Amino acid sequence: MTNRMLVLALLAAFGAQAAMGQAPDPGAPASSEPVPPAAAVKPAEPGFDEQFGAARQLARDGRRKEALAVFTVLLARSPGNSDVLLARGRLYAWMERWREAEADLKAATRAAPRYGDTWSALGDLYRWTDRPALAAGAYRHWSGLAPKDPAPHLARGRALRLAGDTKGARAEFNAARKLGAPDADVEKALDTLRPSSLAPDAVAPLGYRWSASVSGSKTWVSGGGLSDYRNYGMSLRRHFDHGSLALEALGVHRFDTSDTAYALDGYVGLWSRAYANLRYQIAPDHTLFPRDSGRVELYEGVGKGWELAASEDWLHFTGTTVNIYGVAVAKYVSDYYGRLRVTYVDTSGSVGWRLTLRDYYRGDADHYLELNGGTSRGDNTRGGVTLLQWSESVGVAWVTFLSPRWGLKVGADYSDSDHTENSLSAAIYTRW
Repeated sequence: MTNRMLVLALLAAFGAQAAMGQAPDPGAPASSEPVPPAAAVKPAEPGFDEQFGAARQLARDGRRKEALAVFTVLLARSPGNSDVLLARGRLYAWMERWREAEADLKAATRAAPRYGDTWSALGDLYRWTDRPALAAGAYRHWSGLAPKDPAPHLARGRALRLAGDTKGARAEFNAARKLGAPDADVEKALDTLRPSSLAPDAVAPLGYRWSASVSGSKTWVSGGGLSDYRNYGMSLRRHFDHGSLALEALGVHRFDTSDTAYALDGYVGLWSRAYANLRYQIAPDHTLFPRDSGRVELYEGVGKGWELAASEDWLHFTGTTVNIYGVAVAKYVSDYYGRLRVTYVDTSGSVGWRLTLRDYYRGDADHYLELNGGTSRGDNTRGGVTLLQWSESVGVAWVTFLSPRWGLKVGADYSDSDHTENSLSAAIYTRW
């Protein structure tokens, strides 16, 4: 009998139940009453478990309306049955009939408060309907009923992350590890908590699809016969599920002249824990900026909180091309982040080292303090004489979001080579 015929038979059976006779018991004594003709004998009604199993199979096969009809009939026959309430509640959720789903799943938790699956399903419903705090509460009930199961801790950690409780989420993920969750699953979950090494205008939190920024800096130069200068920039970025793309406008004013450049800057996810940054910039006048420039940088997460990167930058000036190669290693430890990057400039043979340290003092990417410093060593040719040149730099920055949509960054930098530079910078961020 096909599933459709079974459903019709079930529905007809409930309507005709009062008129149906019971099948004879093979072990009972023979009766003297006349036996009706075979054509008049009605088929036995399927058992409750058989009907329930058939309805679940209909749901798995995508025949949701038919499954819903059978679950509803079964509840009429057995009101308050937690298994049927759970099954129908999940089915309503798959059909995005959220109100009915919530009513059934709440009824299931009341009917069977020590049945972990009901709390798991209710938590899923809250998460799917953007109520992460309620989801975390439901998953807490689930974990209390299954103290040795890592799954509810992983689920609750994801809900807490969506609710903005980064530290609580980390504790749940680590609890899942202690209970035997696979390291790969735990590390993937923890990666969602680790603030990115990227600037805050390059990575938007969940729920935001656009971000923008304006920035500016002033640099004072002492020695070397060089003048002070100003930089400014604007960026508009569209965020996608696995990356982002920005259009940028940059400007610089120095030596009583100005120059403007435009860039496309994109980030794209590659595979688990790996992504890439691709950038191309062009300056129509190229009086101060290179004529055009570009970057390719690959990032790969490894081990517990480690990140490796390799990059190539190229700058095309009139008459020459400069290539800069870089490798980096970074490490996340709780709310702290450190990154060491080494670069090599092919035209001068200069080797540079730069260390960046950040304290994500609120446990998210929106608030951090940064210290950075670096040094480089290379050849500088003047008047036919090649000299060994050193340069050193140090900087500090503070990033904070005053509201979910608006943030700012302020910074100060100092560098020293054959001249010194002191600069102050600021940026404003917004997202929607």
